[in-house]
Amino acid sequence: MNKMNNIIEGKIIADTIGKELQLESTQFFQEMYVKPSLSVIILGEDPASLFYVRMIERTCQKVDFDFRKHTLPEVASEADLLHLLHQLNGDESVHGIIVQTPLPKHINEDRIRETVISSKDVDCFNPINMGKLAMGNPDFLPCTPNAVFEILKRENIEVEGKHVVVVGRSSVVGKPLALILLLKQPHANASVTVCHSRTKDIAALTRAGDIVVAAVGVARLIKGDMIKKGAVVIDVGTNEEGGKLVGDVDFEEVSPIASKITPVPGGVGPVTNMMLMKNTLQAAKKRLSY
Repeated sequence: MNKMNNIIEGKIIADTIGKELQLESTQFFQEMYVKPSLSVIILGEDPASLFYVRMIERTCQKVDFDFRKHTLPEVASEADLLHLLHQLNGDESVHGIIVQTPLPKHINEDRIRETVISSKDVDCFNPINMGKLAMGNPDFLPCTPNAVFEILKRENIEVEGKHVVVVGRSSVVGKPLALILLLKQPHANASVTVCHSRTKDIAALTRAGDIVVAAVGVARLIKGDMIKKGAVVIDVGTNEEGGKLVGDVDFEEVSPIASKITPVPGGVGPVTNMMLMKNTLQAAKKRLSY
């Protein structure tokens, strides 16, 4: 198979979603005179975090959302952060809230996640939103797992009844993605296997997968002999190797075998930010009973 024909271009998908969201946002503003508004809190000057926040800001501009950045010093107390969160929770003009992670060690990340009100938790980290997803009735879907789900839908990849193998069990990607793919709704209804560091013979499981999602954070972990011919491979990993960004999948080995594959960079990443915008618009509509 010519691997150039089977690469899933995340940027193209993200651009399409962005145009759709911009139209929805314009219509929402024309009817409600309100722009969807996203507030991002960042503590300190971590370069990776600052880069990600800039990407969120650019995405907000692209879809004509209101973006608000709140910067606290890295030494800010947990009480200071909680005070700001309570202010944003009560601000009717704010529809979505993100607290950029990782947080300084002196701040309890679980407490912060619990403090972001669930109706503005557009990252879907609040236990209430995660619980609703687990029960099969989510208000929001976590952004990175939802990006994977959106890619599968827009690429017309059949999921229902298929065996999806997720490599990675983090609460950010692996576990919520498994829950999304298990939902009783169109484009889901998969049979899901979740692998992790204690799984024996991961290769035997990935070779059985119709769809394999790698989200474990180990560069080039998934090799060509771990994938059956014609499988769909979604690479969520972002690892630095020799000054380059590489995924959890050995792209050179796997791409000739897979029927479709996402590259790193340029695969899941661009779609993830659009899912954040989608959640923010949904939160705005819900708050205003649109």
